[in-house]
Amino acid sequence: MPRQRRCLSLLLFLVPTSFFALALLHLSGDGAAAFSRAATPTQEPNPAAMLALREEVSLPKLKSHQKLRLLENAGDGLGPSSASVPKGTNWSDARSLLRRLHSNARSRRFSARAYEFFHGYPPIRSNPSCKLRFFMTWISSLDAFGRRELLSMESLFKFHPGACLLIVSSTMDSPRGARLLKPFKQMGFRVAAMSPDFDLLFKNTPARAWFKLLRKGEIDPGEVALGQNLSNLLRLAVLYKFGGIYIDTDVLVMKSFLGLKNVIGAQAMDAETGNWSRLNNAVMIFDRRHPLLYKFIEEFALTFDGNKWGHNGPYLVSRVVSRVIGRPGFMFTVLPPVAFYPVDWNRIEGLFQGPQGGNHSKWVTAKLDTIREESFAVHLWNKQSKGMKVEEGSVIARIMLDCCVFCNFAVSAL
Repeated sequence: MPRQRRCLSLLLFLVPTSFFALALLHLSGDGAAAFSRAATPTQEPNPAAMLALREEVSLPKLKSHQKLRLLENAGDGLGPSSASVPKGTNWSDARSLLRRLHSNARSRRFSARAYEFFHGYPPIRSNPSCKLRFFMTWISSLDAFGRRELLSMESLFKFHPGACLLIVSSTMDSPRGARLLKPFKQMGFRVAAMSPDFDLLFKNTPARAWFKLLRKGEIDPGEVALGQNLSNLLRLAVLYKFGGIYIDTDVLVMKSFLGLKNVIGAQAMDAETGNWSRLNNAVMIFDRRHPLLYKFIEEFALTFDGNKWGHNGPYLVSRVVSRVIGRPGFMFTVLPPVAFYPVDWNRIEGLFQGPQGGNHSKWVTAKLDTIREESFAVHLWNKQSKGMKVEEGSVIARIMLDCCVFCNFAVSAL
């Protein structure tokens, strides 16, 4: 072997496998994005509405299938050692969460339980009462499932009494969780909580190898709560495997979703161009195995960053849609912000405030009218609004009365 070739072979041998896995996990894909208001992906991108979503890296570019191959190899034990990956500040919390989410007898029956829930028994007979499939995820403790989350469920059934709601959650799949759901079942609503089988849900997707590395301690969970990021991934996997409607537990439904198909909502819109500048993943409606969902999962596995809030959620769906919009095979609709996010996170406090004079009273009335007429749902932006008092006569106070089923609450508490 020539001297140069021997030197090159030795150099490649000395490069640690962690370099390849880290290169893989930090590559964030391509390009800037084009955005469109309430548009299907068949429209041409608008250059005036470009928003840079690229993260600059000094590592070599790889195609998606090459990155996935590296990730799969890492998941088979050829990736970095756990000692080579820095641990985030939430590492101990992440380990504790992963232990709680470990496969057990109940989670291994997830597929059979979900099928029976949606289709009835025997399996050959469809369940006529399940007109729409809704999903929620809950990875937090059961103590945190409170008035707001229950009202979200009430609003769902208020406008979809024949729907099925499956809450994918280990903590809710318990005797205490069953007691929380009992009033809904007594009213005849179809709701169930089931411990997820991550191996099943992630099988045949890029999430499988990523989750395997996470469990082995070879992916840094980062400073953002791991439960939040797992929820971002779990909702995608559930929709990909089953199809249906996903909503966050801080979303209040305002009208029927019947007729919506393969839909995602814009969170923000450029006031000058009328084009959306960011999407959100708090409400998603997709057919089973929709290719856009696969792309979302692929992006999560290849670009995961546990230190950037929103990177694996709202920013992720924005990045992916900006790349696939206009490409053949991706049929979906982007609804304008008023559909699910009539008020952005930094203005949510206004919905909790009661009328404070002539002009403000007019604003409250006008905003409520707009939401009632044009919005399918209202996202409460739980991170910002949790703990806010619902003032008398506020938009939220009136919406609570619009969408409740039991209505056995003090309007000021949410």
